[in-house]
Amino acid sequence: MEMGERSFTAVGAGFGSQPQRKNTRRISKIIARDRWLYFMLLPGVIYFILFKYLPMWGVLIAFKNYQPFLGFWHSDWVGLKHFTRFFSEPTFWMLFKNTVILALYNLVFFFPLPIVVALMLNEVRKEFLKRFVQTLVYIPHFFSWVVVVGIFYILFTVEGGVVNELIVKVGGERVNFLISSEWFRTMIMTEVVWKETGWGTIIFLAALAGVDPGLYEASKIDGAGRWRQLWHITLPAIRSTIIILFILRLGHFMDTGFEQIILMLNAMNREVGEVFDTYVYSAGINQSQFSYSTAVGLFKSVVGLVLVLATNALAKKTGEEGIY
Repeated sequence: MEMGERSFTAVGAGFGSQPQRKNTRRISKIIARDRWLYFMLLPGVIYFILFKYLPMWGVLIAFKNYQPFLGFWHSDWVGLKHFTRFFSEPTFWMLFKNTVILALYNLVFFFPLPIVVALMLNEVRKEFLKRFVQTLVYIPHFFSWVVVVGIFYILFTVEGGVVNELIVKVGGERVNFLISSEWFRTMIMTEVVWKETGWGTIIFLAALAGVDPGLYEASKIDGAGRWRQLWHITLPAIRSTIIILFILRLGHFMDTGFEQIILMLNAMNREVGEVFDTYVYSAGINQSQFSYSTAVGLFKSVVGLVLVLATNALAKKTGEEGIY
């Protein structure tokens, strides 16, 4: 009886392992077949592991009183002390207000512009003209922010600036745009629009390229004009792309562009220009408050995560495709 039980168990184990062996062989065949695709994927995976996932351990110093000579593990644990300090300081509300205003400016004024430009380019029928305009609007993206701010400095400076010279010629007075707190946000948004609008059209133009031309032909037969075609064919075709990019944009809602703003900041406009990104730099690098600045950065990241999750859930409830 004992021998029979053992033999039955052995047979059962053999049968149970066969599906596992088949799955292993199938996976091995898939990997072998697409080995070059996985090889091309490897640098991206390594990049995300090294620069996105491993550094996440560093957020723990937001809950410690980090001292470089004590090291990461031996620094004292202080819990939410740095968060409490940050939320209780008057600086928090100034930073929050400035960051949210610039972020809303980005959503309201900048986010729709690539869509509008893509729709306009899609209506251009002469291929040479279309390619020329595309190239022209892409070029500013490849300029660094140092170059962009330098160009705007030349244009808007009080002494010899092109804009101020034109203002004087029409009978106006010179305006010091570069140090004015009233013009700071307008200058920031103008730079962003000029630099990034053209580059942002790429995804939308790719989505528009996938629209079936037969739909436009059928709509023409039914008597639909350009506006009707735009409203009932073109926009619905790229609606899912717009929603996905909007959700992803909300993930960077609090990222207002450190390099650009730090180059534009000065003593006269700091009250309206200081944001979380520049504050983290000044507190963490200039003042060596590593734990405190990490707490500020973590708060900013958590806000972005909450916005992405909330917007994605809302998109799902309204019947749209989210990012997951």
